[in-house]
Amino acid sequence: MVESKYMSPVPDTPAEDNPTGLVAKILPSSAVDGPGNRAVVFLQGCDFNCKYCHNPETRSGCIHCGLCVPACPAGALSVYEGKVFWDSERCTDCGTCLQVCPHSSSPKAQTLTVTEVLQRLSRYFPFIRGLTISGGECGLQAAFLTSLVRRARKIHQLGSLIDTNGSTDYSRLSELVEDAEGFMLDVKAWDGAEHRALTGAPNDMVLKNLEYLGRLGMLYEVRTVVVPGLFNAEQTVCEVSRALVSCGSRARYKIIAFRPQGVRPQYRDLPQPDRKELVKLAMLARSMGVQEVVMV
Repeated sequence: MVESKYMSPVPDTPAEDNPTGLVAKILPSSAVDGPGNRAVVFLQGCDFNCKYCHNPETRSGCIHCGLCVPACPAGALSVYEGKVFWDSERCTDCGTCLQVCPHSSSPKAQTLTVTEVLQRLSRYFPFIRGLTISGGECGLQAAFLTSLVRRARKIHQLGSLIDTNGSTDYSRLSELVEDAEGFMLDVKAWDGAEHRALTGAPNDMVLKNLEYLGRLGMLYEVRTVVVPGLFNAEQTVCEVSRALVSCGSRARYKIIAFRPQGVRPQYRDLPQPDRKELVKLAMLARSMGVQEVVMV
């Protein structure tokens, strides 16, 4: 274990409880990814292809095509033995590599063990309330996710929120559900055909997780991004609200206006809802019995 004067020690652990994960980036502090000040671990890779995705560079793994290397103004990228390498010391986080990548990927994603992730965050432990594990889609790396959540809770007394698109069957990951602080679930569209058109994937598992996690009291938040004309937002808000109330969940429902920042160029002209539409949807959710509704 590597340790410096800036880091609190993270205990060594058996190899079987120290799986690796492909990590897109780590934020040591965030006030918008759950309650309180939280560290956020973004995992690389997603099984949805949402038209309004605001982190498209986290969708796929790097294929080492090298197109980003000559574009980097800081000279932080190079190719060695057919693979792209990222020099974090030279990187200025300008984002050029992400903009030129045609594969929805990032050359800055790193394969890290759970111990390495916790070591990088250890200096911030006294100042954060917990972790939020996001993506990409964190549920695709179930072994890594489960170990990270378990060790954060049992060793460091830090809870973890799971920020997910709901495509993973969490009823088969009982250890993860037991150790997690809660789940933040996206319900992008209620109608299956509309969901497939929007994301390229079905939503059967999403709706199953909505009920399963709701009945367990493990939903901290459910979210729907509103894009006028892309799906039936009124139906989605109505049915999600009905499902939350029927299973006794006290999760808050966040209704989010689509914004073009960070979206791939071909989708930046998607329509944005006005506040009147958001207010109407929020009132609908409240009329269905949802106690806490947030408009963003």
